[in-house]
Amino acid sequence: MTSAFNDMAYLGATRAEKELGVRIETLTPRSLADMVPLLEDLSRRGEYDLLVLVGFLWTDALNKTADKFPNQKFALVDASTNVQRPNEVDILFREQECAAMVGVLASGMAKSLGGNKVGAVAGMDIPPLWKFHIGYLYGVKYYERRTGERIDFVWQYTGTFTDTQAGYNAAMTLLQQDVRVLYGLAGLTHVGMFNAVRDWNSRHGKIVALAIGQDASQEWISPKDIPLSGSKRVDVAVYTAIEMVVKGTWRGGITTLGLKEGGVGVWDLDGVREFAELAAETKQLKDMSPEDVVRIVESQRRAYIPAEVQSIAEELRQKVINGEIRFKMPVTHDEYDSIVRELLAGNLDAALEKG
Repeated sequence: MTSAFNDMAYLGATRAEKELGVRIETLTPRSLADMVPLLEDLSRRGEYDLLVLVGFLWTDALNKTADKFPNQKFALVDASTNVQRPNEVDILFREQECAAMVGVLASGMAKSLGGNKVGAVAGMDIPPLWKFHIGYLYGVKYYERRTGERIDFVWQYTGTFTDTQAGYNAAMTLLQQDVRVLYGLAGLTHVGMFNAVRDWNSRHGKIVALAIGQDASQEWISPKDIPLSGSKRVDVAVYTAIEMVVKGTWRGGITTLGLKEGGVGVWDLDGVREFAELAAETKQLKDMSPEDVVRIVESQRRAYIPAEVQSIAEELRQKVINGEIRFKMPVTHDEYDSIVRELLAGNLDAALEKG
């Protein structure tokens, strides 16, 4: 339950099993080298109507396999091969949209804590993370523009999604630089970031820093220290892909999910409760009930996210939903670097599609 990304994928698959009457099997390759042989074997057997591949690391293997098996359908979630095929659907997220809301809320939380520095502990330098970086920074700059308050921004890649110690170390370094709010964008690695924030607060004997989760609602891990999580509905993407096969609406190509489609956002208290209940069922919730989690999160949000900041985040959300704010999708690393540079210089339009 702590690697939120894969948990969300599994939730989508089990929901499809219940609601669409399909049979689901889950497999994990032992290494990157096993990906192509596994895909070829599964495709050759022809037993599966759909192979759902979750995450950026599948891109290369799918490019090497998909054309050899034109009758096998593939869904790639949270990545794209950038090749249009009739037997392949790529489901991407507009991560900038939830990250921008988080950027506004994080800035308000840092101010409430008496600081003006926000940061992120990120995983690998790959396209989904570029979009998170751009969105989060955009939200911070949007907050600055709306309030006239200066916020400093720090972004740290750890190079891994699976190393909690790396997350802990990166977070500790940032906390020592007076970063007050840390956004976890590194899968299992950022669970280490949560631990660092918790230790930092207990060392000070009070709340001096706060953490923000991502993908699943992660507040239950330590609700006093984690009042907020961004949502990336990998479950919705997996369910959508399976539903296309079941209902005969399959169309190859790229589908994107954002705020408007409910594919990304910020978890509300119902979501917080749902994941706290899941954690309780799997015996991961220690020394409190799901209701305790919701109560603590609600009071922390009230304490650290002023109403004015909530309304700036909501205003931004509405602008995205009605199409006033449309983020560019950076295609190359140079383009990503250039957008970040422009944003840091205060040019918010650099992150947006024109017109």
